[in-house]
Amino acid sequence: MRQIRNFFNMLNRKNVILILGILITGCMLLIVIFAPHLEMYDPTKMSLEDKFIPPCREHWFGTDHMGRDILSRVIEGSRVSLTTAVAVVLVSAALGTGIGLVSGFFGGFMDMILMRLVDVLLAFPTIVFALAISTLLGTGQGNLIIAICCVQWVRYARIARGEAILLKNAEYIEAAKAIGCSNLQLLAKYFFPNVISKILIMVSLDIGSIILYCASLSFLGLGAQPPSPDWGVMISDGKNYMQYAPWMTLFPGLAIAVSALGFNMMGDGIRDLLDPRMREAVQSE
Repeated sequence: MRQIRNFFNMLNRKNVILILGILITGCMLLIVIFAPHLEMYDPTKMSLEDKFIPPCREHWFGTDHMGRDILSRVIEGSRVSLTTAVAVVLVSAALGTGIGLVSGFFGGFMDMILMRLVDVLLAFPTIVFALAISTLLGTGQGNLIIAICCVQWVRYARIARGEAILLKNAEYIEAAKAIGCSNLQLLAKYFFPNVISKILIMVSLDIGSIILYCASLSFLGLGAQPPSPDWGVMISDGKNYMQYAPWMTLFPGLAIAVSALGFNMMGDGIRDLLDPRMREAVQSE
């Protein structure tokens, strides 16, 4: 009971950022789940008679150059953009955590090879390397996920490896080895639970960045393809009409900004909540 009370004390007194982040991301997830029920029009249906209608009662966000309702496309685009971002983060976290734990646990030549690969990938800006891989693989949502995962896993690998190196000489690990635990059991029962909290913090922080990466690559034509209502594609479609139809880029841009802000705030709040110094301050009150 005391731990539960301390948690809510931290949540109420110390972490307004986390509450705001949860509210924003919660609203975004509800939009993703109930998107078909929230869309007033078919997001892909074209009507040239209705093109370039400014925001009004019938079309709250206006229409684009093909007469498609922008609000419906922004709502449907949330499913495309957020699903892609979550898929990238989950795959990258699973791959990077596994490689990092194995590298730190076994060490030696395997560790040297894997960490040199990590160093090489970290030497390049994420978006530039992902752009290069996307160009090689071709366009499409699946190739976009693969391209970003090829770069994003290295951050998780570095953290997991560091934790594994700290843990492998601990006394309780030596005791577990003495009673006959296999390497797989050690990794599953002792190493992974100790690293999962930091990985979860990184996951919540990375989703906002991945949303921006996906939108950037889609804007360049390497992600989802028209007529898919991806936010990056919508901004790309509207860039040529910004002088007399600025709403075509304004509203999908705001959707990207709000989504990234919400996930970043939630990640910052979770990080602060799990900070040992913060817990000690609350428990002393």
